[in-house]
Amino acid sequence: MSRSLLAIAIFAVCSVAAFGQTPEAKPTPPANPKYDAELAKKLGADNMGMRSYVLVILKTGPKTIPAGKERDEMFAGHFANMKRLAEEGKLVLAGPLDRVDGWRGLFVFAVESIEEAKKLTETDPVIVKGEMIAEYHKYYGSAGLMMVNEIHERVAKNPM
Repeated sequence: MSRSLLAIAIFAVCSVAAFGQTPEAKPTPPANPKYDAELAKKLGADNMGMRSYVLVILKTGPKTIPAGKERDEMFAGHFANMKRLAEEGKLVLAGPLDRVDGWRGLFVFAVESIEEAKKLTETDPVIVKGEMIAEYHKYYGSAGLMMVNEIHERVAKNPM
């Protein structure tokens, strides 16, 4: 019994000593010397330089508009719609995909909800005519994406 009491006493002393210690504080990482608070605020960045978006995958829809005037007008409207949404600061990235598995293109919207992205996507002629359908996903990525359109204007020798 004395061994049991001794073991309990040793356990108690060690436990008190362990609980009395405070864990070492983790060092604060150094501040990013290139951090631009004004730019981060303008782009909607959080402390990690990220923000929320909605990713839209455009897939082949139930209707194929045959080559001709109607198809040409539909795609002209598609490009005009993307330009308008980009100028409004809503569409931050768009482009075609390789059509594998019916995947035709993508949009990345700087909006808070999938519902808002749906409303914007539904203004596009390729969706209206059924040439494409949309699939929606929340996406968390670099706030720097907000600058893609501004940078693109500087590197596109022949704008669309």
